[in-house]
Amino acid sequence: MKCSVFIASSLDGFIATEDGAVDWLYQVGQQDADLGAEADMGFEDYIQSVDCMIMGRGCMEVLAGMQLSAEQWPYGHLKVVVLSQSVTTPPATLPGPVTIHAGDISNLLESLAQAGHRHAYIDGGATITSFLRLGMIDEMTITRAPVLLGRGIRLFGELTEPIELQQTQAKVFANDFLQERYRVKAK
Repeated sequence: MKCSVFIASSLDGFIATEDGAVDWLYQVGQQDADLGAEADMGFEDYIQSVDCMIMGRGCMEVLAGMQLSAEQWPYGHLKVVVLSQSVTTPPATLPGPVTIHAGDISNLLESLAQAGHRHAYIDGGATITSFLRLGMIDEMTITRAPVLLGRGIRLFGELTEPIELQQTQAKVFANDFLQERYRVKAK
């Protein structure tokens, strides 16, 4: 099963503030820039390329706190699986189909593949790092916001060994965000 990442970070590598807030992401860059057909910076095309999503508990909690309506839910009808050892039921404030998984990641991917899923969207810093450690990320799209946060929740946690990336594309948007796409070099 293919696993890929589509995420935004500050230039210094943070995906959220220490308390999990991501509102800074919508307050930086050239706010009045005309992005035209690229207003979502490729998110909708990416969402159309995946058929399920795997995120961490922290990511789920941030989404639950946003109190999104079904129309605002950014993942459409994707099957969303949350990795958690401590939470057994998703919050009622999540409008999409969400299940909790507490077991082995390899078993989860095998189960998803057997159910017909072929491409998983992996989200959340700790979850992305876990998948990288296991050699299970194929591609990453990282959109860097033009801001230095100085501290917060890092995109990547500690890795046990270097992971080589092959840059496949870089793009600067009119709002000063930089999007980098990498293929993770197979071991």
